[in-house]
Amino acid sequence: MTEHTQSQRIPRRQLLSAIPGWAAAAAAASWVGRTGRAEPTSSPDRSGPAGAGPFFLTRGVVVVLSDLRTLDWPERAKRAGLTTVSTHIFPHEVASYIQSDEGRRFLEDCRKLGVQVEHELHAMSDLVPRALFDKDPAMFPMNEKGDRVRDFNLCVHSPAAVQVACENAQKYTGILRSTTGRYFYWIDDGQPMCRCPKCRGLSDSDQALLLEHHLLKAIRGVDARASLAHLAYSRTLQPPTQIRPRPGIFLEFAPIERRYDVPFSRREARGFGGASHGKLLDALDANLEWFGRAGAQALEYWLDLSRFSGWKRENVKPLPWHEEVFADDLKTYSERGVRHVTTFAAWIDGDYVKRFGEPPLDKYGAGLLLHR
Repeated sequence: MTEHTQSQRIPRRQLLSAIPGWAAAAAAASWVGRTGRAEPTSSPDRSGPAGAGPFFLTRGVVVVLSDLRTLDWPERAKRAGLTTVSTHIFPHEVASYIQSDEGRRFLEDCRKLGVQVEHELHAMSDLVPRALFDKDPAMFPMNEKGDRVRDFNLCVHSPAAVQVACENAQKYTGILRSTTGRYFYWIDDGQPMCRCPKCRGLSDSDQALLLEHHLLKAIRGVDARASLAHLAYSRTLQPPTQIRPRPGIFLEFAPIERRYDVPFSRREARGFGGASHGKLLDALDANLEWFGRAGAQALEYWLDLSRFSGWKRENVKPLPWHEEVFADDLKTYSERGVRHVTTFAAWIDGDYVKRFGEPPLDKYGAGLLLHR
């Protein structure tokens, strides 16, 4: 296991040629270089004969706007053999960026390079603006004390809340078109859903999925090919138990609590918050059983500098990179039939490269591209 430093930079071709199986995957890498993706997006989980193409169909990064503004992410993603760059965090800020000159240049750069663009968004405060609480508190969730609270999420049994959420989802889908047809409108980060008499019999995961069905129908009025992610994370880590996913809903699994100095497969390991890898893996398996494997995506944190810095800019240091852990993690996902993988790469920006040198993006891309 090694930690990345500037002195460890390796020319990409030298790196690839040193990896077992590189020669067998060269044709696939060439094909990806010409097209910008591993398979046509109309058939995201088609499995063909060995050597027909990379196992992982989505090979992505999720970055924040300051990263896009200070680093040439489309070019770096292309060089690393990645298929997709996703923006983050909130719809209103990403929409403002995409409609600006620099945002339009980003989209055009990705188009020319064959890099797909998606938007992974904490969306609820934009889909149901908090100011509406003063007009209709019943649109917002009830807490365990029986009080309506404006700070997060919504009541999924409020027709007015669902209608507003759908209208705003349509608005943002029109602005933030996904080039893959996959959309990500998440509930508020780590916050509970509603505990009103109509909602309390449903888990947070069931409530999230119920809302996602409404959102999917709405955004398909803007993009007919749209599919929508159900994020298994934090309070929605466990799968629903009552609401079954409709066609067009796919699983996205984000194990933020895990450790990254040991493989995810080490079940006894415990990350922050005390959750064991075993508990997280069991949740992944249960979600795959509920949602199916088609389109399922792992949203990882291997390159998430913000997480490794405790979400404090003053703590930024060289990104830790453990080659053996990463390789084992890919096996963990591939054995379960997960063929779409992305990672947060937040705060890997121009300042990071200036201070610490290149991040291990080529190693990340090569591992995904050559995995069999």
